[in-house]
Amino acid sequence: MKALKLRLLAVTGWRRGAALAGLGILAALALPPLYLLPLLIPAFTGLVWRVEGEKSAAQAFVSGWWFGFGLGAAGLSWIGFAFFVDAARFGWLAPFAIGGMAAGLAIFSGLTAFFAWLVFSKRDLNSFGRVLVFAALWVAMEWMRGWVLTGFPWNLMGTVWVVSDSMMQLAAITGVYGLSLLSVAVAAMPAVLAEENKRHSVIAIGLVLLVLAAVWGGGRIHLAGAGEKFVPGVRLRLVQPNIPQALKWRPELRRGHVEKQLKLSAAPPISGLSPTHIIWPETAVPFFLERTPGLTQALAAAVPPGGLIIFGAPRASLPGKTPYRIWNSLYAVDAKARVRATYDKFHLVPFGEYVPLKDFLPVKKLTAGRTDFSPGPGLATISLDGLPRFSPLICYEVIFPGRVAKKINRPQWLLNLTNDAWFGRSSGPYQHFAASRLRAVEEGLPLVRVANTGISGVIDAYGRVVRRLGLGQEGVIDSPLPVERASQTVFSLLGHWMTLLILIMALGASILLTDRIRSEEK
Repeated sequence: MKALKLRLLAVTGWRRGAALAGLGILAALALPPLYLLPLLIPAFTGLVWRVEGEKSAAQAFVSGWWFGFGLGAAGLSWIGFAFFVDAARFGWLAPFAIGGMAAGLAIFSGLTAFFAWLVFSKRDLNSFGRVLVFAALWVAMEWMRGWVLTGFPWNLMGTVWVVSDSMMQLAAITGVYGLSLLSVAVAAMPAVLAEENKRHSVIAIGLVLLVLAAVWGGGRIHLAGAGEKFVPGVRLRLVQPNIPQALKWRPELRRGHVEKQLKLSAAPPISGLSPTHIIWPETAVPFFLERTPGLTQALAAAVPPGGLIIFGAPRASLPGKTPYRIWNSLYAVDAKARVRATYDKFHLVPFGEYVPLKDFLPVKKLTAGRTDFSPGPGLATISLDGLPRFSPLICYEVIFPGRVAKKINRPQWLLNLTNDAWFGRSSGPYQHFAASRLRAVEEGLPLVRVANTGISGVIDAYGRVVRRLGLGQEGVIDSPLPVERASQTVFSLLGHWMTLLILIMALGASILLTDRIRSEEK
């Protein structure tokens, strides 16, 4: 192992950047949908070795940046699909968007390496302690990435454990950031094998394997007692129309899109039990409801007796009211064509739904229309007849840990309407679905996800998939609604205070274990 470390440190010039970007690409292959977890080991072990061997904090930053660039370019390559929906206008921007996003997010991995090098140079830590410090700093930067410039906590490293229902359960206590800490620490721990003291190296590897086994075993025990329970009298029908994004807003096709979803809504029940509530995806109705006579009545015709239809549609300010504003909204309509509730998306996608600094940037948003969407007031808990209280989340609002459910008037389930047709048959929808499963575990709440082209599904309060309709399929899901957990999860109670706590614990462990080993050596 020491020979491998020396060979990596000997790489210079452009080969150095290429090697580190390559390690980042290896790490990306562990993310959904491939879940090639063993590749995390050479990726993070190599990065830690490189940071340890740099001569300055600036060089460490560059190494971390190249790693992050490879990770971001591979993990976010699906972004390019959105620019080819209207290829004539935006196709040329695709490589710049992927490269620009990867370069920006790589700053956080660069800062991880920068601060890690500073700690390594100031404190005499052994290799085990350095790995823990590096993992803690990585998680700190992931947390920061979720807030800076409105935040983009996509592909957090803990997402790799969605491959295992048992491993995921740790998120109920620590949130996804605890899984990220585990991922990076375990993947980077083989770096200790390059040290001279083989006994301590073996102990370190044995310790992380023991932690992995404990997390998996704890999750298995937890799930063994979970069971499957559903809300009495509630049967949901999720409609996945599979309408290509390039066709979605064409004026001559929009009416047909609504009729297609009405037909799917009225299809015979799959389970033999008629649905009580119909749910359509984000912007499933490509009209302004209030400005389209007869539309609400047509939608109400699909409502089951005593139930509701819930769907996404754009919403506009009243005629004559200035300034003119539009929102990306959710509606709930009953059988009498009454709008029982609305919700406006508040966490908007930059360049997709609005253009930041639009007075200075000569670009247009990707979504239809010239007017930027306006943000809604924030998280909401909606109470409707026949349904437990729920928290509506539109599109990528579901990816933000600790920010999907109100603390006061807490919901009993989460509803995510989305349209991943922008990203075609790429890794993006799989990554989005994985993030949704983690939010269910963190909050201890079931989550219902309805996507235009998939992946739609019903997820229980432990992150397990109850029903699922795959990417690129047309159809419906008929499913009961799982119940919430009997008690709130630790993470839902403490939120990001728990993130801070696990970081302090990791840093403290690095110091204590280093001091213990040093005393043994004396």
